[in-house]
Amino acid sequence: MSFKYLSDEEIKNTLKKRHRESSVWRAIFFASTATAIIILAILVLSIVNQAFGLVVMKNTVEPEKLSSVPLEQLNNTELIKILKTNLSKNRYKTIDKDLPFTARGHEDLVELVIAEVVKPTVLDSYHLDVSLLQREEIIQEAQEKYPDATVEFKAWINPQFVTRSMSSTPELAGVRTAIFGSLWIILITILFAFPIGVGAAIYLEEYAESNRINRIIQTNIDNLAGVPSIIYGILGLAIFVRGIGFFTSGGFLGGGETSGRTILSAGLTMALLILPILIINAQEAIRAVPNSLRQASYGLGATKWQTIWHHVLPSALPGILTGTILAVSRAIGETAPLILVGASSFINRDPSGLFSRFTALPIQIYNWTTRPQDEFRNIAAAAILVLLALLLSLNAFAILMRNRFTRRIS
Repeated sequence: MSFKYLSDEEIKNTLKKRHRESSVWRAIFFASTATAIIILAILVLSIVNQAFGLVVMKNTVEPEKLSSVPLEQLNNTELIKILKTNLSKNRYKTIDKDLPFTARGHEDLVELVIAEVVKPTVLDSYHLDVSLLQREEIIQEAQEKYPDATVEFKAWINPQFVTRSMSSTPELAGVRTAIFGSLWIILITILFAFPIGVGAAIYLEEYAESNRINRIIQTNIDNLAGVPSIIYGILGLAIFVRGIGFFTSGGFLGGGETSGRTILSAGLTMALLILPILIINAQEAIRAVPNSLRQASYGLGATKWQTIWHHVLPSALPGILTGTILAVSRAIGETAPLILVGASSFINRDPSGLFSRFTALPIQIYNWTTRPQDEFRNIAAAAILVLLALLLSLNAFAILMRNRFTRRIS
């Protein structure tokens, strides 16, 4: 074999070519990252732009006409009296039938008086950019069009928005019920999907032989990870709502009013959705554990299960938790499966258990964005910020747990 020696000039040209190619690819990667950051920034700014701004407000009945003191300072009996005086008999009976006035808390009664009697209405609303740049023009226009109304800056996302339940009036709507529904669903999803997914990954990586059946199983798991979420919704509807609805609705306990369309059905459906993703990520984490660690454990007399439990799993756990974070992040933003298994677009009662009717933040956001009024799109933007905050909080907790296990291992 003969070797060709390059001259100094050829070596310099080759190095220049390599450096030039490296610079081109580095520029491409940098441009891709910068583009992604810019798009993300535009998305967040557009959401924030709709969640804040000036509004033109008018009350149907001024609170001063109902009481000489602020409504918050009235006791429950006085608030109920205001409702009975100002509401029609049918409306009063309807609200009392839904939940008796005497069983409501003080804050609930105050909100009810504001929603049913005071009835604050947003006559017009403006986005944040317009509110900052054209504030004087907006105030002048509002005084001409609505002389009895007031112009004020409104943050659609505020503590009241988070703590209030659903309402057909955007000014009084909140996402408390949807937040509880999302948390319940995610909790059920993790409790079912995590142990099953990790167990399946352990079997496929540590116990399963390389035969035709196991290869078919592995191929199907890989394919299921790319199946559209609506298909899992149809599967959940067929199995958990119609197939075993007697159990998922609590019928075996004497309930069953929701016919299987419960939080339990939603959580199990979302568990099916993320299960293939969780299995694949857990397999990759287990596969990344050095084989020398297993051999060392066997050399000290440990059994296969002892090796897996005491050495393989602790080493793979940070990677498994990373995969779980990605899977849960997908589940918390899904809408289509929840619609099919019976999520309500309007419900003002917080879920009280596994067999309760439910809604979720993505469902509420979707419902509000389909409404024609601009105010519903404003509260939809506020709900998106709440969803992002909830997602980031859950991810931060999972990352802290992952880092804690990583420190223990090291």
